[in-house]
Amino acid sequence: MGVKRMGSATLAIAAVILPACASSTPEANVETETSEMTEAMENNVTAEDLSEDLLSYLGQTVTIREEVEEVVTDYAFLLEEDQFFGGKETLIINASGQTVDLVDGEDTDVQVTGEVRAFVLADLEREYGFDLDDDLFIDYDQQPVIIAESIALSPDPDDISDSPEDYYFRRIAVEGDVETLLGPNVATLDEEALFGGEDLLVIHPEENFLVKEGESVVMTGTLQAFVTADIERDYDLTWDLDLQEQIEVEYENRPVLIVDSVYPSAM
Repeated sequence: MGVKRMGSATLAIAAVILPACASSTPEANVETETSEMTEAMENNVTAEDLSEDLLSYLGQTVTIREEVEEVVTDYAFLLEEDQFFGGKETLIINASGQTVDLVDGEDTDVQVTGEVRAFVLADLEREYGFDLDDDLFIDYDQQPVIIAESIALSPDPDDISDSPEDYYFRRIAVEGDVETLLGPNVATLDEEALFGGEDLLVIHPEENFLVKEGESVVMTGTLQAFVTADIERDYDLTWDLDLQEQIEVEYENRPVLIVDSVYPSAM
C-alpha cells in the first residue's frame, strides 16, 4: 500500500493524551473519577497487545511508541514498520491543531494515542476541518488508520540525559516509578537513566495525583527548569511554606515536568 509523501519536520499535536490519574475536584469525587479512569484504561489497547493487523482494532483506542518514518502532510505521518500491527507501516492522522518540531526530524520517537478508524477522507475533513489531498491518500480509502488524540515526544534515556535543556518547553512522555509523593499534586519520578541518576520532579498544576509510591506510570507534560519565581507566577499550587522551601532548596534550576496527564505504564 503506498502513500505519496511530503517532507516536513513539524507535526500538529494534541494537548491531552488520556484521562489523567487525577482529580480536579475535592475528595468526594475521587472514587467516581478513579472508576472512570479505570474504565478508560481497560478500553485502551497498549503497545504490548498490538500484535494483530490494525484492522483488528477498529473502534478501539490504542497507545503506541514508535519512530516517525515519514511525514506525509502537516496532518499525517507514517510510523516506522516494526513489531506493531504485524510489522506494517501505520498511518497516523493528527486531529489536534498544535505544532511541535520533531527534535530528530523524521527519526524522532513519539508516543501516539488515538482511535483506530477506517479512513474516509470526506468524514475527516468534515469532522476536523482538514483540507486533505485526495491523491496523497487514495490508497488508504476505507483502510484502518489511527486518528491521533494525542502525540508526545518520547525520547530514549540517552537522547536527553546529557542535555535536558534540548527538551525544555516541549511536550514529552516519561515512563518511570513514582518515588515520593511530596504533596497532593507534586511528586518525584524515579527515572535514573533519563536524568543522570536524579529523580525527576513532577507537578500536576490542575489536579491531584491518584497514584501510589512505587507505581509504574507514564506521565506526559512539558519539561522546563524549576525556577521558583516562574512556577509561582504561572501556577496557583497552594503549597504550605515548608513544602515550598523544601522543593526550592532541592530542585531549583533542575528539570521539572509540568504534567497534563498520568496513566499506568503498559509500554
